[in-house]
Amino acid sequence: MKKNLFVLTLFSISMAMLESAVVIYLRALYYPQGFKFPVETLGSTILITELFRELATLLMLATIGYMNGETKTERIGAFFFSFGVWDIFYYVFLKVFLNWPANILDWDLLFLLPIPWIGPVLAPCIISLTLIGIYLLIIYKKQQGVTLILHRTFWLLSALGFTVMLYTFMADSAKVLIEVSQANHNFDLLRDIRSLIPKQFNWPFFLLGEAVLLGAVSTLLKKN
Repeated sequence: MKKNLFVLTLFSISMAMLESAVVIYLRALYYPQGFKFPVETLGSTILITELFRELATLLMLATIGYMNGETKTERIGAFFFSFGVWDIFYYVFLKVFLNWPANILDWDLLFLLPIPWIGPVLAPCIISLTLIGIYLLIIYKKQQGVTLILHRTFWLLSALGFTVMLYTFMADSAKVLIEVSQANHNFDLLRDIRSLIPKQFNWPFFLLGEAVLLGAVSTLLKKN
């Protein structure tokens, strides 16, 4: 188990370095004065490449998780762990190489799939710490001779919690895209999202989602 944890951590940190390197290159091209909103327009080739790169990254993290678990629960937990470590160290490397973010409340363009996710750096890091905690709980219980099962109640509450948190990331983007698409049928995803300059994050709703997710984790202890 210690070997698996080491492999997961090393792989995820390496993936974070690769992710940050790509973003460093993109920012040198599109944000030579430093990243800020509104976002710059990306060409169609770059945009499509970025979408597939994000998908490929998720597939690689899922693959390493699958390879480092003996049961379905351990495999899913390993994916959670690898995603969480990857996400946190991505920001660590950006801080090291670009001295960005200036603070953990700086806004970032988090993901592009299926529409742009936007939020303060702290928000995805909170989720990542929770995902890491789930896997550590799984392996801790295994060392005690207890096999945790990710049962239906866990998944229902997790889905609800994630949905609430994802809403806080995508709500502004969705609103802008709907407004622009109604006015212009030939809108471009990242061209027209430029009209969005984030000002206030819905922290109460986000923390509600996080509380529901933690509630899902607590059910693991009660049913196992």
